[in-house]
Parts: sequence; structure tokens; C-alpha cells
Amino acid sequence: MKPSLIEFPEEFTTERLLIRKPMPGDGKAVYESMQASLDELKPWMPWAHTNQSEQDVEANIRDSIAKFISREDLRLHIFNKDSGEFIGSTGLHRIDWAVPKFEIGYWIDTRFAGRGYITESTQALTKFAFSELNAKRVEIRCDSLNRKSRSIPERLGYTLEGILKNNSISVESKELRDTCIFAKYSI
Repeated sequence: MKPSLIEFPEEFTTERLLIRKPMPGDGKAVYESMQASLDELKPWMPWAHTNQSEQDVEANIRDSIAKFISREDLRLHIFNKDSGEFIGSTGLHRIDWAVPKFEIGYWIDTRFAGRGYITESTQALTKFAFSELNAKRVEIRCDSLNRKSRSIPERLGYTLEGILKNNSISVESKELRDTCIFAKYSI
């Protein structure tokens, strides 16, 4: 079956969160969240070093909608279920439908950090990948020095399969960095 024909929910909820596909008009909230979080995101996210306008962010979101429809990349936005506030972004990336396998990525608006939202959304997205998409493997990759990012898969019982040495270059210092590979599998 072609990936674009795969049907699955375009949103789901957890105790505190609404996790849904990106929608036209999300650009303003995402842009404001990015701006509020740049200092914390710059060491880890290359896109945090680009000078993006609100219009650029909206265009990026609309491009991600096309990739969502084609099932090439499944970007998702995280909202507080009660207030409707945008909290952060997650998604299933580096998809291989033949396996199927996925990589979860995430970032949070600094104003909402430290409340367990990314752990909650990652736990739900992991479950979603296995139950709705029949995943056989779900990965989380992160810089070995990014303690906050590393703590998520560690907390959720992912297995640290290995650390790729000198696998990337720091976006700020241009020094070589190591990448941790965490995974969960279906049996």
C-alpha cells in the first residue's frame, strides 16, 4: 500500500495534551514559541540559527502539511488540552514504511519546560506509532551532551543502543559531537 493511503487519526489526546497534525494558521503560535525559546534551542537545533519571519514559519508549516498528507514526514504540534496554548512540536521522522520504523523528534517552548509535557507527548507518540502505525521500531536520536533530550528516552524505558562518535558538528561551536541512539521495538 502506498503510504499516502494509510489512514490513521490526525490527532490524539493525553491527560493534559492535544497532539495534532499541523494546520494552516499555526505559524503565529509556533513563531512566538520559537522566539521565546531561541536561547535554549540554539545549542541543539540548526533551524534556531536562521532568522525566520512569522511568514517563513507559516510557509514551513504548510510544507509540513504536504509531507504529512504524503506520509513522508509526520510533524505534530502539541497543545495544552484545556487552554489551547501551543506547547511545542514533535513528530515521526526518517520514516521507513517497509519496516515500518520511525524516529521521534521534539522541542518545547521554554515557557512550558520542566512540566513533563515532552515526556507525556513522547510516551503517547511512541504508543501511537506501535498501535496505529504498526511500528516495529521507534528511535530517538539526540546529541550526547543534551541532557534534557536524553532524559526523555531514558525515562520512558528506551534502550540506548549506542553512541555514534564524531557523528555531527555542533551548530554553535563547530566542534565534533556524538549522537545517542535510543530505540524501542515490537516483539
